[in-house]
Amino acid sequence: MVEVTAAWDDRTESSTVARSVYVTGIDRGDGRQAVELGVMELLTRQVDRVGVFRPLVHVPDGGGPGSDHVVELLRGRYRLDLPASELYGLTYDEAAALQAARGQDELVSALVDRFHQLERRCQAVLVLGTDFSETNIPDELAFNARLANEFGAGVLPVVGGRHEDPAAVVAEVRNAHRAYRDLGCSILAMVANRVRPGAKQQVQRTLGEKLPVPVYVIPEEPALAAPTVAQLVEATGATVLLGDAAGLSRDVRNFVFGGAMLPTFLDALTEGALVVTPGDRADLVVGALAAHAAGSPPIAGVLLTLGQHPGPNVMALASRLAPGTPVAEVAEGSWLTAAALTHLEGRIGPNSPRKAEIALGLFELHVDTAELTSRIELSRSERVTPMMFEHALLERARADRRHIVLPEGTEDRVLRAAEVLLRRNICDLTLLGEPDAVHRRVAALGIEFPQAGDEGAQVRIVDPAASPLRQQFAELYAKARAHKGMTVERALDVVTDVSYFGTLMVREGIADGMVSGAVHSTAATIRPAFEVIKTSPGAAIVSSVFFMCLADKVLVYGDCAVNPDPDAQQLADIAIQSAETAAQFGVEPRVAMLSYSTGTSGTGADVDKVRKATELVRELRPDLLVEGPIQYDAAVDAYVAATKLPGSAVAGRATVLVFPDLNTGNNTYKAVQRSAGAIAVGPVLQGLNKPVNDLSRGALVEDIVNTVAITAIQSQTAVETDTPAAGGAQ
Repeated sequence: MVEVTAAWDDRTESSTVARSVYVTGIDRGDGRQAVELGVMELLTRQVDRVGVFRPLVHVPDGGGPGSDHVVELLRGRYRLDLPASELYGLTYDEAAALQAARGQDELVSALVDRFHQLERRCQAVLVLGTDFSETNIPDELAFNARLANEFGAGVLPVVGGRHEDPAAVVAEVRNAHRAYRDLGCSILAMVANRVRPGAKQQVQRTLGEKLPVPVYVIPEEPALAAPTVAQLVEATGATVLLGDAAGLSRDVRNFVFGGAMLPTFLDALTEGALVVTPGDRADLVVGALAAHAAGSPPIAGVLLTLGQHPGPNVMALASRLAPGTPVAEVAEGSWLTAAALTHLEGRIGPNSPRKAEIALGLFELHVDTAELTSRIELSRSERVTPMMFEHALLERARADRRHIVLPEGTEDRVLRAAEVLLRRNICDLTLLGEPDAVHRRVAALGIEFPQAGDEGAQVRIVDPAASPLRQQFAELYAKARAHKGMTVERALDVVTDVSYFGTLMVREGIADGMVSGAVHSTAATIRPAFEVIKTSPGAAIVSSVFFMCLADKVLVYGDCAVNPDPDAQQLADIAIQSAETAAQFGVEPRVAMLSYSTGTSGTGADVDKVRKATELVRELRPDLLVEGPIQYDAAVDAYVAATKLPGSAVAGRATVLVFPDLNTGNNTYKAVQRSAGAIAVGPVLQGLNKPVNDLSRGALVEDIVNTVAITAIQSQTAVETDTPAAGGAQ
């Protein structure tokens, strides 16, 4: 028990940290899912066995076992290895019947038993309170308070502030705090959610003066309130005629009902609109999709009414005009369709990963996550799971926000990753490419970047060919490559290449780092860095590592991507760089210099190279724990190590594994990745004067996000040498 005492309004209140968190509210429409997602993120950063529990769940319309879209989102996103049946208590119908037959005490007892069955298997549990929606529970607030107390969970009440003036929001939060406090709850903090952006500061200031617990004010985010095309299709029972998954995930920001002639109709179109029009209006269908293809404006999709759609020739043209853009059909007329759509709101669920990222970014921007974490009684796990490592990367990058340039500004995966990076406030970005082309891809993908003036990370789009920096960069490049005969005239063409332009931005301090390679080759990514950024002081070569995230630990593999056959001196340099990179990312370096022989058991040129490299590491860095030559099994398995190298400080517990050549390293990392189910993060380049990192051309969106976060962290501690800063990007 930790007692925290503070004075507000001449009162004091004791606050208890708790191992489980009960997120609840006072009414519908509070947008609580964003807070639940944010709290789950906090819990999974600290421990690896987190559960989620919904005491009461609605029975779906089709009957059968109950399920909940938020529970399923959390279960999938955070890879909860728990049976779905253990994450729920009872259905509302079962609860009502039990309470009617035996009273509320019996109902609560049954739910407590279900909760403890789950809690015994977890280090922390997130409890999702009732939803105040057709629940038939008298005094629902008191019911949630009682469950939280019986579960021994700290309470995080969420109060919705949508459409409310600041005074009303303040009053509701104070009333909710008083109600849960008077019912004996341990209140971790209060959240005012969906507050009008212009009222946020006033609400925050007023509540901070009046409540004895932390208060977090989260503004309304239109992108969360907007339903997706897929949700509208589900709500109306529409049949999808055209469109892909990306198109169906677009947000619908408003509706345009087509009935006018084409010129008037086109003037009414707005960005993100869903066009609703009778299915026999082929002119409006083609016109709307043509406008989308031209980017003026990009629409969400088209919904055809009256059970009709244009003929095959028009539909074939529609599919070519705007590939991926949804076109769906309903049987009802426009009036009934409009009635079904009017009050539909966005929902965060397993099929809306974009909304989950937006919600997390909003939570992390407006909630003091370190403060809230400190009020939850968790001891950080000694195990480091892949998810915990990824969370740590994002958290460290966000703590000291940097500016990263992405040369492949029209690549779909890069744009999706950019939205995540910006929404999660991980770094500022520059995307390179022709602005109209970038905006068209953004519109086609249905993603949305923060607007200028918004809080948090920002993005700018730069066309190297049209940038005022082109002349400056050409002169710099010509000077740097004069010994190769480079002239300013030729350099003017070279620097329009996005890889060279991005590298020069890093060279001049306009960006802190660069990530490329989703569509460009490794050579195209790192050659400019070799030419203008050069190696860092003390580094003989540029090399790479992979972070291999196993089930319970993170290992560092080097070099698996750059140097084909390093000699002993180069191998020693790779080992030292890899140890420094490991330490930079929280992995205690214990270096194993790998070979097909352990200790003195073998001879030959390959073994001798590793032995000499090990001796060089010990001479250059006597502070490092290093062992070699050593076989892989002796490096990572304590039982094998006890036989082959007893008494070694590294054998059996190595964390940095240095391979003798690229052939061995590349094949080993891929074998471990595929056979052991490890997550490989990298390659991460090391030895450059400023951070530039290469992507695999098969990189997934999450790979790009992780690599950008790593690059940002590298730039936080990069050694600045011979790289004078220039002005901001233009």
